[in-house]
Amino acid sequence: MITHPTAAELAQAVAAFDAEVTTPGDARHAFLSRVADNARAILAREAEQGATLEAEATARLGDLLGETGDFETLNHQLCETLRRGGISPLDARLLAHLKATAIGQIAIDQPTYGGLAALLSAGGGA
Repeated sequence: MITHPTAAELAQAVAAFDAEVTTPGDARHAFLSRVADNARAILAREAEQGATLEAEATARLGDLLGETGDFETLNHQLCETLRRGGISPLDARLLAHLKATAIGQIAIDQPTYGGLAALLSAGGGA
């Protein structure tokens, strides 16, 4: 299972940077300011799109597994089902779910990624 910083962890890191006393104008501060600005943009996109993308992923997982539950529970269940061999890694519905989930996350994390427009125009989701 892939994990990355949660929105709360990202917000905490940005707040810590903002509270840091540094000398404006030095190269390190300029770089870290750009990183913080990118993190703020990710947080804004997460706030705007995250709930919808999670609801869509939850619905796909529910259909795939024939179960109900929240995203975390169903995602964990999918991992366990794959480990047990209950779903083939080449199952078309699984691959469609993984593709749509990845495209949605790219739209939040890296919306200027060169391949995102191609993925979206090919009917990949998000």
